Parts: sequence; C-alpha cells; structure tokens
Amino acid sequence: MIKTTFKIKIYRVICGLLVAVMLLIYYPGLAFADQISSRSVVMGSSVASVNTTYNFTFTVAQTTTVKSVKFQACDDASGLCTQSGVASGFSSSTPGASLSGQPTNLGSGGTWTIDNTDTTALRIKNSSNTGSPSSAITVNFSNVHNPSATNSTFFIRITTYSDDAWTTEIDSGTVATSTAGQVTVTASVNETLTFTLSSSTVALGTLSTSTTGAGTSLMTVATNAISGYSLSYSGDTLKSGSNTISAMSAMTTSSMNSKQFGINLMSNATPSIGSDVSGTGNGTPTAGYDTANNFKFNTSGDTIASASTPTNSNTFTTSYIANIDGSTAPGNYSTTITYVATVNF
Repeated sequence: MIKTTFKIKIYRVICGLLVAVMLLIYYPGLAFADQISSRSVVMGSSVASVNTTYNFTFTVAQTTTVKSVKFQACDDASGLCTQSGVASGFSSSTPGASLSGQPTNLGSGGTWTIDNTDTTALRIKNSSNTGSPSSAITVNFSNVHNPSATNSTFFIRITTYSDDAWTTEIDSGTVATSTAGQVTVTASVNETLTFTLSSSTVALGTLSTSTTGAGTSLMTVATNAISGYSLSYSGDTLKSGSNTISAMSAMTTSSMNSKQFGINLMSNATPSIGSDVSGTGNGTPTAGYDTANNFKFNTSGDTIASASTPTNSNTFTTSYIANIDGSTAPGNYSTTITYVATVNF
C-alpha cells in the first residue's frame, strides 16, 4: 500500500511537470510574466465603431529592457484572447492606427514604430531600445477603430516583451474599458429681431428765430440674424398745410434764424440734446447721422443705424432739431416719421 501511494504521488508530479513544460512550449513567457500596475486607458470617444484616440498609462514590474509591447483588445479579462476572443469590431488597421508621438519612460534609444499586421491589437516595437523602463509609461495612439457593440465592456491586455517580435513576455496586465451609447440633443433657434420705440410723440416746443426746437425719442434693436440688421426711417419734413420747414438734405450744423429740420443719433452740444448709442450690442449709427452737432433729414428715407453681425441690444437716441427764420408762416407744424428695422440678407 505504501509503495502504491508513492507511485501515485510520483505520477502526479510527473503530470504536473508535463503540463508546465507544455505551457512553456506554447506560451513561453507565461510562467515568468509579472503584473503590470497603475494601468489605465483614456479613449477620445467611447462611441461604438468610430475612429478615436487611445492613451495608455501603466507601470511595469520588471526592469528588463522592453523591445516590443502589445495592447490586445479582448472580450473578457482572462483567457487566451485568440482571434475568436477579441472585442468584435475593434481594429488597428481600419483606417490605420498610428502612434501619437513617442512613448515615454519605456527606455531610451531608437524609434518606436507601430505594426498593424495583427488587426486585433495595437503593437509597437523598437529593436534599438536600451535601458530600463520606469514608472508611468505612456503610449498614445490615434485612428483606432472602436468595437462595434454599443454599451459594451471590453478589455485591453497590455504585454511587454524582451524581443521585438512580441514573443518573449516580460510583464502583463489587463485594463477594462467600454463603448457607450449616444444621446443626441437637439434644439432650434428661430431668427429674431427685437425693435422697440419708447415714445410716439416728440414735442419741439414753440419755435422762434432765436431758439432751436429740440426733442428726442429712443429705439432699442437686437437680432440673432447672421448678417445683422438695418434701421431706416421714412417721412416728410415739418409741415403746416402748404407751409414747410426745410429738411436738412445734407449733414450740417444747427443754425438759428434759418429754416431747418434734421435728426442724428449722437450726443450733441449745439443744441445740448441726445446721447450716444448704448448697450452691449455692436450696432452703430450710419454715415450722415453719426457726427455730433450735425443733423440731416432725407424726405425719401435713409438707413440711420445698422449692425453687420448678430448683436445684443443697443439703444439709439434720435435727436430732432428745428429752426425757423423770420418769414416762416405761423401754424401748427408736424410730421409722421416711420422707423423700420429689418434683418440683413
């Protein structure tokens, strides 16, 4: 009985040795691989089937010089990750992954290049590499094709090798990552134009040859139109029946004891009336109405202010002035001026 037990124990030992030998024959680096630590991968996009970046950081256990590294995309965290076990849809060759710069802390000397022959893995090599790797190794890739399954976890097995043919394994470790679903958020913004007038009546008072009648009204304009807006006016000069006060057809200064009716969008000293444009927008008065103490009125209409791009609101102060001479007929003078804001096309 004792001899039989001893033979069984010897048989078990032999079987164990045979299994170990077989593992070494088929997976020569398996018995000696240590665990890679502090490993992570940051994907530029987790959307399934897109081409994106993969940035790896990891620390190896051994100081053996590394000549090649493989990042194998697998559908589980363990196992052999053969062709049938890869993450479905992952590809290093479509459209063609590439290194984004040289790896860091992986040694020195030579140049690391990528090999996309194995489409299921990201593989780099450097036969001239020397020295020992240090902590926080970084390897960055671009144009990597994500797996095709949405909301699916896959695993990237990082393995370092002492040769440049991905054969003699040094260290190994697996990092988990995942594709994600997409949420499409939509919104629409209609084209808008905001235009307000602060008052409907402007009283210039009783005119005389020694005073200038003056008054103001306010307008606020804003738009999100791509080409901005134009603000124009139309209307006649001051009239009382058939009697008129002459429109200032060309930009000029106010002059008492002369027939004048004009407007501008500025802060004026002569007479003291009006304000410059205010607000956070980029609208401005147009030529002819943008000079202090100079006024103009075109009875056929004019563009008085504008903006060439989308703009927040601006407030424009329209200053009105009127002068008369000694021959101006008495009467109640008035006019109706219409302001129109339109988006530019």
